[in-house]
This record gives sequence, C-alpha cells and structure tokens, in this order.
Amino acid sequence: MNSIAFDVENEKRFSSRIQKFFRRYQISGILKKCNAYKEQGFSVITLIQYLFCLVFRNRSMFLDMQSEKAPEFKKDTVYRLKNSTHIDWKRFTTLLASRIISDTIKPLTSENRRNAFIVDDSIYERKGSKKAELLAKVYDHASHRYTRGFRMLTLGWSDGVTFLPVNSCLLSSENENSRINEGWDVDSNSNGAKARKFATKKATEVIPELISDAMESGIHANYVLFDSWFSSPKVIRSMKELGLDVVAMVKKSSKIHYCFQGQMCSCKDIFRCCKHRRGRSRYLLSVPVEICGGDDDTAPIAAKLVFVRNRSNRKDYLVLLSTDTSLTEDEIIQLYGKRWDNEVFFKTCKSVLRLTKECRSLSYDAMCAQTAIVFTRYLFLAVGVREDSCLL
Repeated sequence: MNSIAFDVENEKRFSSRIQKFFRRYQISGILKKCNAYKEQGFSVITLIQYLFCLVFRNRSMFLDMQSEKAPEFKKDTVYRLKNSTHIDWKRFTTLLASRIISDTIKPLTSENRRNAFIVDDSIYERKGSKKAELLAKVYDHASHRYTRGFRMLTLGWSDGVTFLPVNSCLLSSENENSRINEGWDVDSNSNGAKARKFATKKATEVIPELISDAMESGIHANYVLFDSWFSSPKVIRSMKELGLDVVAMVKKSSKIHYCFQGQMCSCKDIFRCCKHRRGRSRYLLSVPVEICGGDDDTAPIAAKLVFVRNRSNRKDYLVLLSTDTSLTEDEIIQLYGKRWDNEVFFKTCKSVLRLTKECRSLSYDAMCAQTAIVFTRYLFLAVGVREDSCLL
C-alpha cells in the first residue's frame, strides 16, 4: 500500500512539473503560430499534453483508452490531430527550442562559450511497413544494410553542456526508384504538401534551409558541425554564405581535392608528403589549405586540415577541417567533440522516448507529428537536467 501511495504522489508531482513546462514556454501560443488549432471540441494543447505524458506514464494509447482512467476524448480525435495537413510541426520544434535557449539556456551560459549547430541523420525505421506514405529503401550505415524507412535529418544546437533538437526532416529519397510509395494527394497550399516536397529533396539542399529557419527564429551559433557524410565542398560553401564557420570530419577520398601549396591535392596526398608530429601529440599534422569552387570566379575559402590519430586503429588517422583558421588544433578537436551529443540524442529518442515504436500510422503527417512530440519530450528532459545541475 505504501508503494501505491508513493507512485500516486510521484505521478502528481511529475504531472505538475510537465504542466509548468507547458505554461512556462507558452506552448499553446507556439502551436497557434504553427497553425495548430481546433474550431470545436477538445483543445489542441489538451491532446498534445496527453500524447506527451504517455511515455512518462509507461502507457500506450491503446491500453490507456481501455483503462478506468481513460480520457474523455476518443482515439479518433487524436488521429485527426496527428493526420492534419495544416500544422507545421517543423516550425513548432524550432520556435520551442528558440524560446528555451533565450529564456533558460542563454542566462546560464558564458558569452565566451562557442555555440554550434550540429547536423546529423539517423534511420527512422519502418521495417514491417509496406504502405506507409513516402516509404523508401534507405541504407543504414550502422548495420551496413538496406532497410525500409526514412532518414531523419536533424538539426541540433549545443553550447557544449546542453544539446537541444531544433528541427528535422524525415527524408524519403530523391530517386523515384528507391521510393516504395509516393505521397498522398493533399492541398498543394498546405504545410503537409510542403513537408512532402521537402522530404524528396537531397540532404545537401535541405541542410541550408533547416539552418536558415533556425536563424530566422532567433537561434544563433558560431559554427556548424558535420560528420564526413555532409562535409562536401558544396555544403561547406553554403554554410559560409550563411555566415557560419564549419568544423567537420572529411572523407579521405581521392576525388575531393584542396589547394595546398599551389597544387590541388587530396587528403592522402597531403598526409603523404608532409612531415608528421612524433610522440603523444593529440594530432599528427596540421596544414592550411583552400577550398576552391568549380568556377574560376568563385573565391576560395581558407581552411585548416588537422590529421588526428584514430584511437581504434593506431595505424590509421582521421581528418578534421575548420574554416575558422584562428582556432588552434586542440580547439578544433574539442569543438568537434560536441557532435557526440547528437548520437546520445538519437539513442535516447529511439530507446527511451519511443520515437518509432509509438506511432505506426501510414500518414506522413502523423510521423512528423510523432517526431515533434518526441523532440518536445527531449527538450523537457534537457531543461530539467540543465537546471538541476546548476542547483547542485
């Protein structure tokens, strides 16, 4: 009996904390800005709060609807909200993250700290699905196999202590042959139609738009962090056009060349012809290079390549690139280390916050809604961890 009483008391305390989070950041107002409203019936904020709390109560909507404490609304009410083509879920997470950064994170962060956008993708797997909208064959680099689903391209923000998801896009495939299903016919002027069009673009075209939306919403950073999958010269140049410096790992490819000492050389050629540092140095080699464009009129971009020893294979090396040549080699390595927060975020969303297991809808809008709700859960936890650590 004492255990039951404790669980009830603990649930009440946690419920009040969630309600405080929704009031503090005026989530109801953010939803209205994203075209999320209802003309009659239960309010949108009531339904969002219900979906938000399911994972913390360790309940599924199916079992909860059949229990004695079932909500007053029916499951069709929830499905109509998640399947709505009018709501801009990508903008919702961007505005919420912007408000959290300005109201909570910024006052706790030193002005000298280097903030960074982090771009990465992970597999949104729908292995058992056959009729899901815009379902595609995607390659999972972790398991080295093809699977059914989407690439969840995510833009995050970090000050080195707290990672916050800003926005994302469930990418299908720009190649029609790789898409198993096409998008449904919806109103061409709706946010759902724009999201579907966005999903069939290349990742290199989506990244600048995600960052532009974040900057327009008031989220600012000094750098953009990439892994080797996105660090092509074209993407780096697009980031410089937005006024951002890039710190990224680059591929050791013979097809990508940099201007080094007046000659176009690959990373392997540069590493082969230069003298390496000995001993236990954190890096083996550091050289200034230029990233040249395809046209003669395009101005080259000054950059620095840092060759770091691979911890898992002492005979191998990794190559980091920074377009901010004023950074030292140690600062470049330390700054790129912030990208690991994104991997922890993906693991938490999939294993703890039920990113892919809670929603089995065939609608692309419903999957976008589920992603936004999971991101909101993570933002709630990130704020709690940051504030609790500051009180210790």
